[in-house]
Amino acid sequence: MPPLHGLKVIDLTRVLAGPYCAMLLGDMGAEVLKIEEPVHGDDTRAWAPFQDGVSTFFLGMNRSKKSVALDLKVPEGAEALRRLIRTADVLIENFRPGSLKKLGFDYETVRTWNTQLVYCSITGYGHHGPRRDLPGYDAVIQAESGLMHVTGAPDGPPTRVGVAITDYLAGLYAMNGILLALRDRDETGLGQHVDIALLDAMTSALALPANVLFATGRELGREGNDHHSLTPYEAVHVSDGLVMVAVGNQRLWHQFCQAIGQPELETDPRFVTNTDRMRHRGELKTQLDAGLAGLTRDQLIGRLRAHAVPCGQVRTVAEALADPQLAARDMDVELAHPELGTVRLLGNAIKLSRSPAVIHRPPPSLGEHTAEVLAELASDVISNPQADGSKVRDR
Repeated sequence: MPPLHGLKVIDLTRVLAGPYCAMLLGDMGAEVLKIEEPVHGDDTRAWAPFQDGVSTFFLGMNRSKKSVALDLKVPEGAEALRRLIRTADVLIENFRPGSLKKLGFDYETVRTWNTQLVYCSITGYGHHGPRRDLPGYDAVIQAESGLMHVTGAPDGPPTRVGVAITDYLAGLYAMNGILLALRDRDETGLGQHVDIALLDAMTSALALPANVLFATGRELGREGNDHHSLTPYEAVHVSDGLVMVAVGNQRLWHQFCQAIGQPELETDPRFVTNTDRMRHRGELKTQLDAGLAGLTRDQLIGRLRAHAVPCGQVRTVAEALADPQLAARDMDVELAHPELGTVRLLGNAIKLSRSPAVIHRPPPSLGEHTAEVLAELASDVISNPQADGSKVRDR
């Protein structure tokens, strides 16, 4: 049985960070009710590209959920959500601070209905601070966090990372925060507010440039595929592409030189220590490019791996997803879909030995489970007519 079996999650989020967090909880057994606006639903349902009319972006972030279409601006929809919240364990939302208060679903209000509720907010800048009211999107946060300043070629402009990394980080932090709050609830019986900001999440990943700045006052710049502190720790050119090598210590430098058949590099005064190599990085690059130009990617990787030097091909996404290692790790899964037949999705990266993720529910159509969920609500009222929502269920 998956570890979160029996947990009920209300998902009021849209786009990426929140849906990603809720999907991971659903993979681990939680019942996730994705509450959507009835006409258009999640914004990403309209985002191209499409697979037979269904957004591939939406497909990638919304498996392991039920879709419940509710208009929170009308009394019936708001009341249905109130009743769902009263028996929920977790609520996740990514509205701008203050927006849900206007609808009567802010944390201070809902905690009075359900004292055990873990209420997670994911916003651009958090629920306090001078920029709390600003909208936050991944590209903006990449720019404002400094990530773009350290990304790209040395002689090129600041560059956005190729995926929405701030959203994924925020989603992972949100999941961690929720699980920590649930663990605290085990001890105290009380829920709490989990406040996750995209800016905080991205800033936390910039520990290296931040610590260099704190210690020396110096800002790290863009290094392209090179490392700020180590070499060779970069993409090297071979006859049919690029190979990433990671020579992270002096032992690996010895093994690297042996692997490429250039043991004399070890005793060259310019390259003896990493400090020497960093000082003469340009000369080392020139020598390596000349020595490796006749090798293919497979040939170089074969030699390096025979000497236990960390390395890998610089692949396309298609090449990466064809790797049998990912198949062995269940990172490429197929689900039956009522409209599309079969959909291919990425698996869950958390591998538990005794209670693994169970990925069986495909991304839902808009409002697919509304009738089912509302019928269960009605059944609960009939079976317990005294229930007014002031008490949560026993846990």
